[in-house]
Amino acid sequence: MRVTRFAPSPTGPLHLGHAFSALTAAARAQGGTFLLRIEDIDRQRSKPEWERRIHDDLRWLGLAWPEPVLRQSERLPAYRAALERLWAEGLLYPCHCNRRDILDAASAPQEGGPRLGLDGVIYPGICRGHDRSGPLPADVPLRLDLARAAARLRDPLRWTETGEEAGERKIATDTLIDSIGDPVLARRGMGTSYHLAVVIDDAAQGITEAVRGRDLIEATPLHVLLQRLLGLRVPDYHHHRLIRDETGRRLAKRDDARAIRLYRDGGATPADIRRMIGL
Repeated sequence: MRVTRFAPSPTGPLHLGHAFSALTAAARAQGGTFLLRIEDIDRQRSKPEWERRIHDDLRWLGLAWPEPVLRQSERLPAYRAALERLWAEGLLYPCHCNRRDILDAASAPQEGGPRLGLDGVIYPGICRGHDRSGPLPADVPLRLDLARAAARLRDPLRWTETGEEAGERKIATDTLIDSIGDPVLARRGMGTSYHLAVVIDDAAQGITEAVRGRDLIEATPLHVLLQRLLGLRVPDYHHHRLIRDETGRRLAKRDDARAIRLYRDGGATPADIRRMIGL
């Protein structure tokens, strides 16, 4: 049975791009199960009122899902357990660098200038030699030692894409070292990161097809790597097109003028929203 999900963060209003993603995920689950997941690990920006509006807007669009809804803020022990496992295997290290530290180190002549990866400037490995003995530290940023992780998995990473460019994907693990760097898997004050939480939660919810925008396609090899390291099922991935404004820029939370609620207040119907996003 196919299981898909829509996983918004309650940090602002849902816009037309969210509508497209949610409706696409629900359609892909036809005959199976469509789930709503609230990704609220950013406790400073996540607000209950935004979560209530998410539920209301999605129901207005005609979507339904099983209750109770999974909230990442209630899943911290599961993320901690995964971090404990990776720490015990010597694949994590603490990192105390701020953005200026990283930019300065990456800009050094021997580094060839800063390069951009998944989460901004690719980390140049400043803290890679830090002590990894003892218990997993609490509330300290933790990075994945990608070189060690790649050495642990010598065969290529494999997954199936079901979107516009459907087919099997394969990538050598060692190629990720230069293109991604050592990603943060636990952020201060959160106890996890998007990259870790999404693979843990997809496995816990039995997601068979992860439906998300094409802006996340470059994160997929890292997510498959984490799934392999943690012994989790690798779902299929469906990366859909992005909804953009008149200038070609993809919509973001700052685009309040594209908020579903504003269209509703202006008299639009769910059918109007579907037409606006090309469904």
